[in-house]
Amino acid sequence: MTRRPTGGRSVPFGSLTISYDERVLAPRAWTQTQALWAHDLLSVVLPGPVLELCSGVGHLGLLAVHGTDRRLVCVDVDPVACAYARLNAESAGRAALVDVRTVSLEEFSSDEVFALVVADPPWVRSELVGCFPADPVLAIDGGADGLDRARDCVRLIERHLHPDGAALLQLGSYAEAEALGAELPDTLTVVASEAEPGRGLVVQLVRPQ
Repeated sequence: MTRRPTGGRSVPFGSLTISYDERVLAPRAWTQTQALWAHDLLSVVLPGPVLELCSGVGHLGLLAVHGTDRRLVCVDVDPVACAYARLNAESAGRAALVDVRTVSLEEFSSDEVFALVVADPPWVRSELVGCFPADPVLAIDGGADGLDRARDCVRLIERHLHPDGAALLQLGSYAEAEALGAELPDTLTVVASEAEPGRGLVVQLVRPQ
């Protein structure tokens, strides 16, 4: 079991203060767009828990549920990131409402259904990870075409999203979004997207009506 982190750094993220260190991916201010979009969606989706995939230190999910009584399940393979997610949940006063699970996407197993899914998978192509020496490879390597972990997220969204729920999936480019969109199962469709020029974009997935 990974020990509770000590030391490290902290950064403002919306109305929260998020702790992390050099072993994990530093929270990016621009990703608040995804978290705040998720927060807005919570006012229209049905009651129920929120699932955060590739949660890292938990900043997106925590900001998404901030000010609500929603339960949050954070899933990440990195035990250090998960330890920080627990610490950040405590700092946000949500320790009792946040369940952090250290498990790979392939091994995540649950019968739960979620009203909202937030996913920030690694989306850098493997050949380009060396361009980001400050970032842990585990947190950014998305495979040969940058979509390996995104595909894993889609499989879990398809399995666990409530029929009237919504999912927000972060990708690296419109090209990635187009490629992944062509592979989506019939049970999911893209209804909206929002880009951060030069950084990435977020697509909204729902069940077809």
